[in-house]
Amino acid sequence: MGNAIGRAVDARDALAEIVRGEHVSDDPATLAGFTRDHSDELPIPPWFVVRPGDESQVRELVGWANATGTPLVPVSSGPPHFRGDTVPGRPGAVVVDLRRMKAIRRIDRRNKLAVIEPGVTYAQLQPALAAEGLRVVTPLRPRAGKSVIAALLEREPTLVPRYHYAFPEPLRNCGVVWGNGEATYTGEAGYGPPSLDAQWAAGMRQVDPKGPAQTDFVRLLSGAQGTLGIVTWASVKCTLLPETRKVVFVPAHRLEHLIGVCGRLQRLRLGEEVLLASGSLLASLMAPMREADRSELPPWTLVVGLAGRAMFPEECLAVQETDVREVVADLGREHGLEVADGLPGIDSDGMLEILTGVSAEPYWRLADKGDCREVFFNATLDKLPDLVAAALWLAEESGYPAADVGVYIQPQQQGVVHHCEFTLPFDPADADEAAAVRAFHTTAVERLAPAGAYFSRPYGPWANPVYARDGGSTAMLRTIKGVFDPNNVLNPGKLCFR
Repeated sequence: MGNAIGRAVDARDALAEIVRGEHVSDDPATLAGFTRDHSDELPIPPWFVVRPGDESQVRELVGWANATGTPLVPVSSGPPHFRGDTVPGRPGAVVVDLRRMKAIRRIDRRNKLAVIEPGVTYAQLQPALAAEGLRVVTPLRPRAGKSVIAALLEREPTLVPRYHYAFPEPLRNCGVVWGNGEATYTGEAGYGPPSLDAQWAAGMRQVDPKGPAQTDFVRLLSGAQGTLGIVTWASVKCTLLPETRKVVFVPAHRLEHLIGVCGRLQRLRLGEEVLLASGSLLASLMAPMREADRSELPPWTLVVGLAGRAMFPEECLAVQETDVREVVADLGREHGLEVADGLPGIDSDGMLEILTGVSAEPYWRLADKGDCREVFFNATLDKLPDLVAAALWLAEESGYPAADVGVYIQPQQQGVVHHCEFTLPFDPADADEAAAVRAFHTTAVERLAPAGAYFSRPYGPWANPVYARDGGSTAMLRTIKGVFDPNNVLNPGKLCFR
């Protein structure tokens, strides 16, 4: 017991020296916030929570972790957390809470770029960009405390497919401290001195993701759940803020009826935000919603955002709307599809707020019943009707009503691939409902992957069946882990890194 206490005192002193102040905590309430989340990961309390203030302190922390064999769990978003990646996978871990690092280092309107630290949230960044006539494309209704860098590193799907050229988009360059303690700049920033101020003084801008020898190390960090490196800053590509906006809706009784229209819009690069949603998902997004309106929502809706910028914005929006209506009339005539300006309880302005803002409290995924689970994967558009039908059948088989499953389909990479997500809200006090949701969540990979679902972001219980399907890639990933984090100090126990 005495040795354990002495070791804890030594660790606390060392951590306090690194962060130059009282930014180390072993308070039970603070530790409890990182012990569990809205997932089924085994609760493991961290040893300490430490809050570095800059890149040099992050480097010292990683060096200390390698010297002492202490696991580190990087976290940059505020609660609630959902997928188990911020819960320690080993006892005795130290949570590296990056929310103190919340500076917006630079906004470059000419190059439509923002350089930010990991603690910067969408709620903080969007108003700052708007003052310069810019915005960053967001995921669907992010929570107020969601880190922009964390969302992009974890490939959260963004809402405007025509601006999405690759999965890390709009993330461009970043500063990273690898698990071995080495610090590098990725992409174009890798050509210059390891100082952003010096690069800016020399006229450099952190735009191109390709670095020396055309290498893009962001690809290694993307989807890595903090197991390879800790990002200390990143450049994010922005778009011009629209001068006029509108949302139109294409309701349908069946998902299949909207597939052709959605595909055509992507090929023509029409619309800003483009997404497919079930009625139950729209009801959750718009909560609170009158029960009468909720019951009248169509089973499926294609949501299309339109925008006009700079020169002739009103004319630009009008032309886009005309083109969208022509596509729907051409491809949707057989199924009676029509463009609507609103849905029961949802008008254009209300949907715009959803598509461009952050979630109110409580977070919209938790507002219905207090808890939820998500299942998501990538697939091509033609496979989605069968995959959605299979998932809804699996929900019923698991004992969860298919009508309560929220389905969200987001075109990505200009419509080349689609993110498909199922949200299952449940009452954590209802043991039967909670068991049904967990049964669906844990069996979804094994049932859907053979049918064409690609689980590119395997969290928690999905990891083993996903990596078991591709032994070659798993072996290569472990080799990469051995290069960049040879002592396995960064988030051990996640992905295929045990």
